[in-house]
Amino acid sequence: MPIKPCDNKIRFSAIIQPRSSKNEVTGVYNDALKIRLTSPPVDNKANKACMSFFAKWLGISPSKISIVQGLSSKNKIIEVDGLTEKQFHEILKTKNLLQ
Repeated sequence: MPIKPCDNKIRFSAIIQPRSSKNEVTGVYNDALKIRLTSPPVDNKANKACMSFFAKWLGISPSKISIVQGLSSKNKIIEVDGLTEKQFHEILKTKNLLQ
């Protein structure tokens, strides 16, 4: 999964599946992290839920997560402030999402 480091931040692709039965990261699909959310994709609810859930999943403050591309699409570019590429890879390995 490509992770782009930039100025003490990382960026990666994510595919969001709204209206799921639960909030979860299901794995890597087509070089993007697949995230299922219970929120519907209306009134920016899924984007807010995505940032909140992902911050909790990573164990960091929600203010360090932003969606920099794809606000109205299921395909998004997510930026995480204060996390290195190596740290992110370790988190993914710990959660059995990378080999």
